[in-house]
Amino acid sequence: MANWREHVRKVTPYVPGFQPKEAGVIKLNTNENPYPPAPGVCEALRGFDAGALRKYPDPTASVLVDALASYHGLPPDRVFVGVGSDDVLAMAFMTFFDGGAPILFPDVTYSFYPVWAGLFGIPYRTVPVGEGFVVRAGDYVGSGAGPADGNCRACGGIVLPNPNAPSGLALPASDIEKIAAGNPGCVVIIDEAYIDFGGETCLPLLGKYDNLLVVRTYSKSRSLAGLRIGYALGCADLIRAMNDVKFSYNSYTLNTPTILAGAKALEDEAYFCSTLQKIVETREAAKRELAGLGFSFPDSAANFIFATHDRVSAPEIYARLRDRGIYVRHFTSPGIDNHLRITVGTDGEMAALYGALEGILG
Repeated sequence: MANWREHVRKVTPYVPGFQPKEAGVIKLNTNENPYPPAPGVCEALRGFDAGALRKYPDPTASVLVDALASYHGLPPDRVFVGVGSDDVLAMAFMTFFDGGAPILFPDVTYSFYPVWAGLFGIPYRTVPVGEGFVVRAGDYVGSGAGPADGNCRACGGIVLPNPNAPSGLALPASDIEKIAAGNPGCVVIIDEAYIDFGGETCLPLLGKYDNLLVVRTYSKSRSLAGLRIGYALGCADLIRAMNDVKFSYNSYTLNTPTILAGAKALEDEAYFCSTLQKIVETREAAKRELAGLGFSFPDSAANFIFATHDRVSAPEIYARLRDRGIYVRHFTSPGIDNHLRITVGTDGEMAALYGALEGILG
């Protein structure tokens, strides 16, 4: 008899950050926001009529789409929403990368990109980052990257996080423009998951380049990782194509409470800015503290720091912090296996981290 196991798709899955189950730990490993979401979000969820759950949610998520369109000063037909930016990015991969040519992304970047490429049968080529994990815009324009006239399929698409992960380094918008302008024959996706913490958004370029798609998430700066809200902004043709794929795959991606809470989160700009400011201030203080402890790191513009120590290995520091109930992220990929990605927590959480590191480093 034929073994059904022979016909199962074999993939190497993405490995998310560890989610500890024990209480009382300090969790600095998945880049979550240490502060609660805007008060209006909690009010919207408390006031939600659970009886409405018997009905399907709005497949167009129009309340959320309209709120995002208004917030960014765009018409609704230029906004796409999904279940976190991972869902949005997956839909973009399926929609815009047809496999006719390899897509490009950095060799040190978000590790979900090669997983989606493998899952959807999309050829890809990783572009080496420069010294200090710097992404060089020139590597994505010209010979081997993309055609100047858009007639050749040397490049099937480009995906860049800005700021990049796990380095935290950000490119100026002028570099993003060079990449979009230099690759008119393919879609350029800029993953701005961390842009609210620093760096220069490329949103103003959307009116100039119809091949540019900007993806964002509520999981980091808006403290809503548990609700899973992501969105993309681009020209109407890009968004229409993504919706065609979405409605061919799963019409009801966002549930009703999430749609309402996501719209509510955009109303309290003062709260949003205040939490961002606290995280940025704590991040800059952390750079000074970690440097004083012998760590070196790129100048992060995100809500994390990608650090290596001059004497003690990253695996040892990771294990000894974990023994103390402090979780940071350690990657085992070659080239970054002696680095730790440390999420910026509250001042109290960071103080506990510094104290633990002092004990570990001796």
